[in-house]
Amino acid sequence: MRLELKSVVKQYGQQRALDNLNIAILDTSCLALIGPSGGGKSTTLRLLAGLEAPTSGSIRINENEIGSDAAKRNAHLKNVGVVFQSYNLFPHLNALTNIALPLEKVHRHSKADSITKAESLLQQFQLFEHRFKMPSQLSGGQNQRVAIARAIAPDPDIVFLDEPTSALDPEMTAEVLDAIESLVEAKKRLVIATHQMGFAKQAADTVAIIAGGKLVEVGDASQVIDQPGTERAREFLNASLKF
Repeated sequence: MRLELKSVVKQYGQQRALDNLNIAILDTSCLALIGPSGGGKSTTLRLLAGLEAPTSGSIRINENEIGSDAAKRNAHLKNVGVVFQSYNLFPHLNALTNIALPLEKVHRHSKADSITKAESLLQQFQLFEHRFKMPSQLSGGQNQRVAIARAIAPDPDIVFLDEPTSALDPEMTAEVLDAIESLVEAKKRLVIATHQMGFAKQAADTVAIIAGGKLVEVGDASQVIDQPGTERAREFLNASLKF
């Protein structure tokens, strides 16, 4: 997977979330976006996923420009999966239907095939016995695993995960990280915004540190986390790994 952001600015009213962001990654299968809260990592992920358009600048993934043109972003969105920190499951549908219905209605699979695929994924994520439960009857970790299953059900080109463990306690966090690790092992292409430094080092092959809306450092995950090359990266990582 090749990613390139050139002079990307993202403005929300008077707030500049990304300030002339430049990133060029020639080949990665799992990219972790890390950095301080409010530094721009989730905004970067949303732009890469096509959920939002940049105020200015260009964004390319592989050979596709997916920046400010709505038609191109919509085409891109059909080929990616997105997992949000707040799950975004349909509260009135059970776990099975949360996965199967988008396959049927959005991706035009048959109803029978959609149910079969959903059941297989629930089995994979150790949730089959909970398939008829509503989101309100599931734990946070279980809901997030359902959300991951829904995101990968149509076999997207790339899966984007935005702070997938930020709302979870440590035990539930471990459940979700194990599920994401299984995607890494299955060679899924992933972009993850995360505050979990240990997980980023273990799962990602590339890490980009974003702070103040700008790129601080990018490179091999172990190299960047263990031996950061910039003072700003060292400050952030020292603070993150202190406790």
